[in-house]
Amino acid sequence: MENFRKVRTSEEEIPLPFPDLPPDVVEMRVKEGSKIRNLMNFAMAQMELKGSRQIVFSGCGRAVTKTITCVEIMKRKLGGLHQVTKVRYKTLLEVWENQDPLPGSSAQKLTVHKNVPSICILLSRDPLDPNQTGYQPPEPQPGLGTLLGQAGEDTSSSSTKGLKRPMPPPREEMLPKKLQVQVPNSPTCSGLTANQLDCHH
Repeated sequence: MENFRKVRTSEEEIPLPFPDLPPDVVEMRVKEGSKIRNLMNFAMAQMELKGSRQIVFSGCGRAVTKTITCVEIMKRKLGGLHQVTKVRYKTLLEVWENQDPLPGSSAQKLTVHKNVPSICILLSRDPLDPNQTGYQPPEPQPGLGTLLGQAGEDTSSSSTKGLKRPMPPPREEMLPKKLQVQVPNSPTCSGLTANQLDCHH
């Protein structure tokens, strides 16, 4: 295959795996070489300027990661979008051509069929069936989540229930009483503590 070069790639045309889609739904077909900026500019225009309620992002093979990236960007920018994700396999048709044919013969071509993973993601402003496989509810708004987090911190800091309080510093009366050591035949040591004995002997 060292003399062959890929000259054409085509994808198998299969319908989208989402029932009850409107006939004019926008499908963003993400390719390996697609520019995310161009994809997002067009997709955002469809959703914001033209008022589309649903949009589909699809990609296969090496474009799967880029497809997911586009979806996450749109969810962050718009917010409140319902999502359904479907994963399947798609057939790619690759045509390879011999770049060094024998003298007097036409260029030899090879056709290769490849099964690659494919992803289709539906984003919708309108609620979708939460029981269908691959459904994800809208993510909470960033501002609301931050406020809830701060409220939780405030209540936890003001309430001491369940929290361990720091131990108070030890006081003299809490320590065990000093030992009173009585040493017979040594009147100078009577009534002295154990610590004071070392100073007199």
